[in-house]
Amino acid sequence: MPNIKIFVDQAEMAGLQGVLTALLPDLRAQLCAALGVDLSISQVAVLPVIGLPDQPVINVELHLLSAPARTPEALRKVAQDLRDMLGQATGRHAAIRIATFEPGGYVTLK
Repeated sequence: MPNIKIFVDQAEMAGLQGVLTALLPDLRAQLCAALGVDLSISQVAVLPVIGLPDQPVINVELHLLSAPARTPEALRKVAQDLRDMLGQATGRHAAIRIATFEPGGYVTLK
């Protein structure tokens, strides 16, 4: 973990797909470095969605295991950096949501 899903309004996906595809390796590397995790345990996906016109074109959900260093302040910095990176690449505002899970309550099968 981290598990990051980037939801993009379907109406704008065609125009943003190339930029987002090119951004993914750097985005993952920056995120994993900031969180102190290996690239191999991360999962990144870009998904087209049908949304409402008053919502941001890009909505990001980041799920990760809690850790002592992942304070609210540290996670806000991760969110801001992620939003800045997406904004610079796409020219669009992104909403970022981060949720943490306790390791004992998280199960994964790969």
